[in-house]
Amino acid sequence: MIIEETCTMNFKSDPTSITGIEPLVQEVFEKYDISHDYFGNVLVALTEAMNNAIQHGNVFDPCKQVKVSYKLMHPMLYFTICDEGKGFNPDTIPDPTDPENLEKPNGRGVFLMRRLADEVLFEQNGSKVSLGFNIFLA
Repeated sequence: MIIEETCTMNFKSDPTSITGIEPLVQEVFEKYDISHDYFGNVLVALTEAMNNAIQHGNVFDPCKQVKVSYKLMHPMLYFTICDEGKGFNPDTIPDPTDPENLEKPNGRGVFLMRRLADEVLFEQNGSKVSLGFNIFLA
């Protein structure tokens, strides 16, 4: 059962837009009295998704936006991030834990999302990602 669904927030395809994620997460946690034990995982996973949407999806195109929304379906909290890019196949991303990839400076975003969120779903050819967190409300 959906407890509440918010309006979608739009962010510019600019790396400085990523700073808007932390206040959003803080607002959601306060609104629903969610334990801050989950804050780090949610913030890092969302930051990675937002960064990927700006950098890889929208390719820093200032005419494109990243849309972020959330919904609470007890006991899950879902964030959805959509970009206006052509998408990608998340199954073709190299494993950053392979020895040949350990020294590479990028390629850990999807890996981190999958480790930090309880559910990760890629849709619309990879241009939309939903991150689900098993949050028990106080």
